[in-house]
Amino acid sequence: MPFVTLDDRTVAYRLLGGDTQPLLLLAHPLGMSQAVWDSVITPLTRRFRVLTWDLPGHGASAGWPAARGEITPAALAAEALALADLAGAERFHFAGTSIGGVIGQQLLSAHPERLYSATLTNTGAVIGSAEMWQTRADRVRSEGLAAMSAEIVPRWFAPASVEVDPALAAGWRVAMSRNEAESYALMCEMLGRHSFVGRLGANAGEATQAVPLTLIGGSEDGATPPATLAALAEECGAEAPTIFEGVGHVPSLEAPARLVELLLTRLSPAASKAQGVDLATGMETRQAVLGADHVARAAQQATSLDRPFQQMITRLAWGELWSDPDLDHRERSMITTAILAALGREELVLHLKTAKRIGLSEAELRQVLMHVAVYAGVPAANHAFGLAKQHGWGG
Repeated sequence: MPFVTLDDRTVAYRLLGGDTQPLLLLAHPLGMSQAVWDSVITPLTRRFRVLTWDLPGHGASAGWPAARGEITPAALAAEALALADLAGAERFHFAGTSIGGVIGQQLLSAHPERLYSATLTNTGAVIGSAEMWQTRADRVRSEGLAAMSAEIVPRWFAPASVEVDPALAAGWRVAMSRNEAESYALMCEMLGRHSFVGRLGANAGEATQAVPLTLIGGSEDGATPPATLAALAEECGAEAPTIFEGVGHVPSLEAPARLVELLLTRLSPAASKAQGVDLATGMETRQAVLGADHVARAAQQATSLDRPFQQMITRLAWGELWSDPDLDHRERSMITTAILAALGREELVLHLKTAKRIGLSEAELRQVLMHVAVYAGVPAANHAFGLAKQHGWGG
């Protein structure tokens, strides 16, 4: 697991998936860790580059420094933005559960220009009451998280889930007890102090309202019940939340397949199947795959003769095809390389470079070209192998 120092505090994170895929940040609930996303990461990395991290004093991240005072949604959102910067992403998708959803609301209200979309699960514009959170903070400081975990953890899951898998709650009691009590208490106090009522939807700017928003809840969630999600939807002017039946506070643990399916559906280019992808979407994908410098050079070299052609291939090749989530960028790279090698097209050189940029292994490229030899002819494959070696492939 990699670590990074942000404002003199060590933060544990994971960054998985192809470098050319759009970035998706996942923020975990209070008292838990980035491990809540383990069951959803693999299927999500087919479409996204996924970044998860541990909140202050949680998991493997260092606690909140006393010298920095209180924790605020702005401070937690700033860490999320710093991690996105570390990944080299100007914009990203965001999904967060519970306090992770509070971070998402802060990003929506203060940094909407950084978001492709926001998915908020099991959260609210207001969660609980100031008195409740202060009481919990005081008890955590005096009794410790290990003692409190017996009371708190069972509320996270639907009773049926714990009955089927008793180790689910037992394991998360252990995990919660290992977090730092003071950082947990500071975040309890943050939830009691801060509200996003009046800061979202019609009360926010046009940029915030333009960010596609998905709300998700659980029918068995006692901490943020469906009514809390409905109130947040009204606050945001968003469509009604999707409520997972038989699920408690953490859908990534109780219903990972349903959560993945919904995320892949909502975060994919919505227009691709219905009305076509716009030029901007195609351009973003083209820049991610080929590199911004290459695309800029191509744009500079375009004239009145071929500029409409460049726009057409950006919409069709890079929008309709490479932006479609049915295949990931690695799979499309292999397909494209094989076709260009079989046809002997000069654009093969560009896509051999692209394959290396995307992260295809030498073994994968070898298999692609061996398929070309069998199905399109040895001379075509021999030519492609030669070009590949000229452009850095092979030891």
